[in-house]
Amino acid sequence: MIYVDKYISQIGEIEIRCSEEKLLSLDFKNDVIVNNPGLTIFNQVKKWLDLYFKGQNPSLKIELELSGTPFQMKVWNLLMEIPYGTTTTYGAIAKKISPTMSSQAVGQAVGANPIAIIIPCHRVLGSNGKLGGYYYGPDKKKTLLKLENISLK
Repeated sequence: MIYVDKYISQIGEIEIRCSEEKLLSLDFKNDVIVNNPGLTIFNQVKKWLDLYFKGQNPSLKIELELSGTPFQMKVWNLLMEIPYGTTTTYGAIAKKISPTMSSQAVGQAVGANPIAIIIPCHRVLGSNGKLGGYYYGPDKKKTLLKLENISLK
């Protein structure tokens, strides 16, 4: 069964989807319909988000349940290795996978990330240091980077 709750952040409403014990997705959405029967996982995710939106680096471990292709999973795991307060590029991620991997393929996998913020796809920039794409728009990406004291060129 999939359960849904919401979190109100300074940059919009976030839909939290969980199984009974694991986080399935975090997505910026409006008018989230809640069916949270009081599961502990929701409290853990909300506590993590509270810390994050206060400008802190949450050390809480959230159990994730990811579903994607093997390539997407590889990219998402590399995203989780990007330290708080730092950025990388699509090209740098591509090179970690293979010397011939394309940045565009990495960009597609990054864009399919189901767990915004906790899997920090907002920390990936274009090769020129510019924002690059972000599924939820450049304003949200800029705000998330600013929360982590990351300045852009």
